[in-house]
Parts: sequence; structure tokens; C-alpha cells
Amino acid sequence: MTGRAIFNATIEGKNHCGRPPLWVMRQAGRYLPEYRKLKEKHSFVQMVRTPDLATEVTLQPLRRFELDAAIMFSDILVVPEAMGQGYQFRSSGGIEMTSKLHSHSDVMALSEEDVEEKLSYVRETLQLLRLELGENHALLGFCGSPWTLACYMIEGGSAEGFPRALHWAQNQPDSFNLLLEKVTRVLSEYLIMQVDSGVDAIQIFDSWFSLCPADQSWDFSLKWIDLLLNKLPKEVPVILYANASLDELPQIVSTGPRALAVHHKARISDARELLPKKLVLQGNLDPEVMESSPEVVCLKTHQILDSMRGDPAHIMNLGHGIRPGAKIECMEALVSTVRDYTK
Repeated sequence: MTGRAIFNATIEGKNHCGRPPLWVMRQAGRYLPEYRKLKEKHSFVQMVRTPDLATEVTLQPLRRFELDAAIMFSDILVVPEAMGQGYQFRSSGGIEMTSKLHSHSDVMALSEEDVEEKLSYVRETLQLLRLELGENHALLGFCGSPWTLACYMIEGGSAEGFPRALHWAQNQPDSFNLLLEKVTRVLSEYLIMQVDSGVDAIQIFDSWFSLCPADQSWDFSLKWIDLLLNKLPKEVPVILYANASLDELPQIVSTGPRALAVHHKARISDARELLPKKLVLQGNLDPEVMESSPEVVCLKTHQILDSMRGDPAHIMNLGHGIRPGAKIECMEALVSTVRDYTK
């Protein structure tokens, strides 16, 4: 079976090829020397905006490793940028937006016009990738969740705990709801564009879900994901990632994704016992393990695979994005362990 066929079978809960499909969340990698070489000549944002470069970066991991899927090289912040808030990376690390939202009028001024035109470079990247990949690999698009994007837009960049965003959500409901409504509409148009450009599935990253107070997680985050999923064609597989504990997963799943990416803080076998059997589970090796040794990677990977043995709806992956300190020999060990594993 091709990588694309294995992926499609797993998303339908019918994978009987003998092993789970494998890709690595945010696989385009700062850990790869070929990526670092490109980075010496081009900024991250330049690479995102240049289809040829974005295609090259997406394909780099697939040239080294026998993965089943490619995740387009881009950033969740292309959506705020299309709405009028650009982004860059601080020299000290983290995101810096070109502005922050201060008032209701700032939210009103955010643009919802010409999304496809402004993000045409993403469409061109996906079209190039679909041609390059053919049937050999599945192609994944992605976006940030409305709540996660709102955190950056209100805060003006990365911040510990995003206190301004939480204050807005709790104390300025009219402005907050308007912001999330606008972001959700733009995201729906953006994701439909990705589907029309040939992706096999969409992954939504709710990276800052864990910041939501338990009694407000639906109002701040999940109801907007629910609304977004309802705007997409029903046949489009959506993989939802939320940084969440085990007991929060049932409510997250109630938004209706086809698959759930499980953070490494939760045991994926426990998630399987808790959640519907037809739900695809993705994950969930701790990314820190990729900075250890091949022997440790093999051991930890086997533990996850053994705990999910016989499950036709499991995608092997990390429990979060791969980090710059990941070792190539550890990645090789992960791939070979999954490739040699039989259910």
C-alpha cells in the first residue's frame, strides 16, 4: 500500500496493513542540516511565502525518512497576517506580531476580504506538493484554532500564560466574540481553499487550549472549533490537536473531528479506552525522547505501539511538534521501529 492509501484506510478505521501510518507533527525541521542551510539565505517568513521554497522544506524530511505523509510548510499566523496583523520571530525566541489588539475598533478593522488572494502562496505550495507527492504520500494542511490565534492577536505575540487574551475573553465578551467570529469565518475560507488544493486532511492546532479555565473552555475555544468544523464539507477528515489532559478529551471530541491528536501528557491507550472506537487517535511519543538516544526512542516507541496493538485507527506520531534539538539518528530509529513493527 502507498502512504496515501495507508493514511486513508486509517482515517476510516480500516487499516490492516500491519503497522500504523507514521508522520511527525510539524515535521519540516530546524533539526535538519538542509533546512538550516536554507535558513542561512532566507528568513522563515520568506520561505513560507515562497511556494518553491515552502515545497522544498516540506519535502526535505521525506527525502531522508520513510514517512507516509507530508505536512505543508507554513505557519498558523498567516491567517492573522491576511487579516492585517503581520508576524515575525524575535531574536530571543517566540513570535512578535506587528501590532496588538487594544480595542473593539481594532477588532472591527480586521479584514475578512480577499483571503484566497492574500494566501494564494499557500494554495500554490499545496498544488506543487500534490504534484510532487502523487499517491506515494498523503498531504496534510493545517491551521491554528480560533482561540490560539486570538491569543497571539490580542497579546501581540508570544507571552507566558497570555494574560491579556484571558482578560479580554473574561471581561470584554462583545469584542472577544466578534474577534473569534471573524477569525472563524476567515479560517473556514482558508481551509476550504486547502481542500480544493489537494490536501487529504486538515489538522487544527489548539496549542493554548490548556490556558482556558475548565468551566470556560467551551465558550473560549471549543465552540469556535465546533462552528469551524460545521462549515467544512463533511467528507473532509479533520485531525484536532489540543494541549489537554485525559479527562478533557471527551468534551474536545464532541466538536466532531475525525481524529484526535493526543498530547504526550496523556496515555494514548487510556484515551482509546475513554473515547469512541471509531475515532482515529494520533500520537503520542514525547518530543523530548527525540533528543535522547536511538535505544531510548526504540523502547518508548515500542511501548506506545504495543499499547495500541491491533488498533486499526492509530497514527503514530509525536505528542507535540518536533524540536530543534531532535537528533537525526533518533528520527531514524523512530521510523525504522514503526516500519518494522507488525500489529
